[in-house]
Amino acid sequence: MKLTNYKYRSPGFPRFGNRHVPITLFMMLLSLYTFAQQTVKGVVKDQNGIPIAGATIIEKGTTANGISTGFDGDFEITTSSETAILIVSYIGFTTQEVLVNGQTFLEITMAEDTQELDEVVVIGYGTQKKADVTSAVATVKSEDFIQGNVKDAAQLIQGKVAGLTISTPSGDPTAGSQIKLRGISSLTGGTGPLVLVDGVPGSLNTVAPEDIESIDVLKDGSATAIYGTRGTNGVIIITTKSGAYNMKPTIEYNGYASMSIIANEMDFLNADELRQKWDEGYTFNGANFEDFGSSTDWVDEITRNAYSQVHNLILRGGNETTNLTASVNYRDIEGIFLKSDNKKYTGRVNVNHAMFDNKLKANMGIIVSEQQFNALGDGTSFNPYIYRQALIRNPTEPVKDEEGNWFERDVYFYDNPVGYIEETIGMNRYRNVRFDASLTYDFNDHLSVKGLYTRKGNSNIRGFYQTKNHVSTVKYGQDGFASRGTDDYVGNYGQFTLDYNQSFGDHRFTGLLGYNYEDNTNEGFWATNRRFPTDGFTYNNIGSGQGLQEGEAGMGSYKNSDKLIAFFTRVTYNYDDRYLLMASLRREGSSRFGEDNKWGYFPGVSAGWRINNESFMESATWLTNLKLRAGFGVTGINAGANYQSLSGLNYGSYFLYNGQWIRSLIPSRNANPDLKWEKKEEINIGLDFGILSDRITGSIDYYNRRTNDALYNYSVPTPPYFYGTIAANVAEVKNTGLEFLLNVTPFQTENFNWTANLTYSTNTNEIVSLSNDEFQLTNDFFDEGYTGEPIQISTHRVQEGQPIGNFFGWKSVDITEDGIWLIETPDGEIIPATEASTDDRQVLGNGLPKSYFSWNNTVRYKNWDFNINLRGAFDYQILNFSRMFYENPTISYNVLDSAFDEVYGKAVLSDVQRYVSYYVEDGDFLKIDNVTIGYTLPKDVLKFAKDFRIYATGLNLATFTSYKGIDPEVNRDGLSPGNDDRDKYPSTTTFSVGLNFTL
Repeated sequence: MKLTNYKYRSPGFPRFGNRHVPITLFMMLLSLYTFAQQTVKGVVKDQNGIPIAGATIIEKGTTANGISTGFDGDFEITTSSETAILIVSYIGFTTQEVLVNGQTFLEITMAEDTQELDEVVVIGYGTQKKADVTSAVATVKSEDFIQGNVKDAAQLIQGKVAGLTISTPSGDPTAGSQIKLRGISSLTGGTGPLVLVDGVPGSLNTVAPEDIESIDVLKDGSATAIYGTRGTNGVIIITTKSGAYNMKPTIEYNGYASMSIIANEMDFLNADELRQKWDEGYTFNGANFEDFGSSTDWVDEITRNAYSQVHNLILRGGNETTNLTASVNYRDIEGIFLKSDNKKYTGRVNVNHAMFDNKLKANMGIIVSEQQFNALGDGTSFNPYIYRQALIRNPTEPVKDEEGNWFERDVYFYDNPVGYIEETIGMNRYRNVRFDASLTYDFNDHLSVKGLYTRKGNSNIRGFYQTKNHVSTVKYGQDGFASRGTDDYVGNYGQFTLDYNQSFGDHRFTGLLGYNYEDNTNEGFWATNRRFPTDGFTYNNIGSGQGLQEGEAGMGSYKNSDKLIAFFTRVTYNYDDRYLLMASLRREGSSRFGEDNKWGYFPGVSAGWRINNESFMESATWLTNLKLRAGFGVTGINAGANYQSLSGLNYGSYFLYNGQWIRSLIPSRNANPDLKWEKKEEINIGLDFGILSDRITGSIDYYNRRTNDALYNYSVPTPPYFYGTIAANVAEVKNTGLEFLLNVTPFQTENFNWTANLTYSTNTNEIVSLSNDEFQLTNDFFDEGYTGEPIQISTHRVQEGQPIGNFFGWKSVDITEDGIWLIETPDGEIIPATEASTDDRQVLGNGLPKSYFSWNNTVRYKNWDFNINLRGAFDYQILNFSRMFYENPTISYNVLDSAFDEVYGKAVLSDVQRYVSYYVEDGDFLKIDNVTIGYTLPKDVLKFAKDFRIYATGLNLATFTSYKGIDPEVNRDGLSPGNDDRDKYPSTTTFSVGLNFTL
């Protein structure tokens, strides 16, 4: 045999008498070694005889002696002995061990690994094999979650699910993610999906993100119809990490430390630049007319590098009859603004116990949390007015005067932002408790019954105080202001289900019957007062304020409740793993519905055809999976607010009657016995595919959803009505779109693996109708959004035949030589803005993206892992409030550097602030959203740990866009999406380092 990496050098051997003895001994040892080696050739094929290229073959017990098969599935490897064992692996196939046993040629046949198709996904009130799913359902496991300092559970799957858009436009540590699934389906209802945590309605903050095992998303109507009036916006099902029977005790830790900075800042004049403008002859009124001798960066004065830490500990274990999971999570998140923070403690315990030969299973769980954060606004975490003051403040002013007082000036809506923060004392504290208990009894392998009860309670207490040194006292004479309030929520949730499954021959059948009951009660009160004798008590002695005696105090309280009751059923059928069917029906009643519409029906049906299992597809061995799906479902949105179907009275002003002051009662709401749910009907057609042994997998979905009976408030005559408006089910909204998901494994070897996930989705919506024969608008439109002072005009128009999100204003096309906007009217006439009217407005763009894109990549090399996630939104516009208000040199406050640029290359603007199309910009962007690099220590380094991984990650790292604002990811909620408010909490870039280990 040929020796590799060996060169004979006779001078290198020592001489011991007979100089040939060492050479002879060496050659004998070498011959023994080469005799033990074994060269093996062979080919790797699948069960249909198709060669598998790129399969990994490695000698067992070694780390370096390995090879990959060639294009024809062939290989050649030299083993250390004739009795070596080869480990053969390839994605989509079961890994197997092959004994060489002296053979020189091996033909290895690999069996398909059906684990992916056998994987269980969570659906409504149960689970289903992935291969049997006939609806649009997506699953994301914990190993694929976004890592780092995420806000809530939704951000874990940002960019991971086609059609589900998750954005974080605010850097406020108490703000959550904005979620939309397949567009906006309601005019007055919310866009947030129903969130279930371990099967019970909850929120994205019910459990800590680090405590989540998987997230399933039910997207289309056939999947969500079983949830009735809460299924229109989709369903997100969160499954927490749990123990298992006969599980060895484990301790898991996940923790990280983070630093956040402002992702981008607006470029306002600093002190030197302002002085330069004065030298150039510019004169300013109001705030910037005088040089006060300082150089202050006001934004820098109220911001900081924010440091945060998160720690999560999970204990799991179990024996044959009992298993337990206990977790504790601590989050200490700083915001970039001073006194902006969010601390939260969460604990969870879950116990399962099996009895009577495992026929009866009991579960008990409890989740408790406490959240606390500073309040810079009355009842809110941050007051955006403070940020606005930092932007517009004269940079030549000092923070404090020579006597150490906050430097203030008597200018309208012009306050010292540093003093505003430092002289505000506030605290909000929220406490949440959820208790679950369930019993499941298996009569046999086919029939089981389950009862579940959940008790939920959320309460908060808040306090807010502005001191005697606060600008509200210094300039406006409040002499101290205090506010105190509390809210309390209690909810009960009960569920009873009966499950049946049966198989006979090629037929598989499952059935579900269920009932659930839910009630919710909310109540609270608040009080305010002012003119306190001392700051010492802050908000904790609110009765001592003199405002109570002078009629300047306030108070209020409320209480409301609602109930939901539902009966539901579902059947599934599978014939020969080829033909699949699912049908469901929910009958649901709500206390919010009108007297004549207390109950609604919500059917759903879907079918699937596994084409690859047909006999005529036997020759298509390259095709692992091909399933055609089609579904139809009816879902709803619960009818507005509590008591909206009932008439209402409220207290008005006082009047003198018979010597007594009596408070009047005035109508506040009309009764509507016909009030009901908003009904969404949705058709979904999808195709799932798997190619080359699932080296390439994905899905394509088309949907068409139409919301009928959408709620809106309509003007009505008085009389015969008691009140001027009424909530009625009149409008109609349509959404259509396409979703594409592609998973690819371009490379896979024993030491290197690259997987890529790509999503692309589109959405087009339309207001089909806003009126009917009974309730009509004065016109076929209404206006939404608001610019604020001093422009004071709506920003959007919602109109029949048009999409939601249209910007509506003046179309600017040029500027006069003296800096006045020139406006193009809808008729094509060009007129100065000073002559234009509201009738000259027109559509300027749309604030909702037409398409979304994401590309997620994971690369693993030996013990290293690297993740990079990109996502983007395209074909939409943004109204840049910052430019609209501050890109104007005529205003009385500080301005952007760009305010002095020539507009349209002609002149510097001299017009007043106006809402014109010049400030409506394209918002298209692509973000490098998350980059993570990690290293898992070899097991022989830390023998006491099952695994130990350290990592570093960054969020919101880079944005590629032509948008001139600080971040193109702006608010898209409601009917005025795309408004980039001038004083929103800026988005942040966050860097984290952390570690995970399991003992």
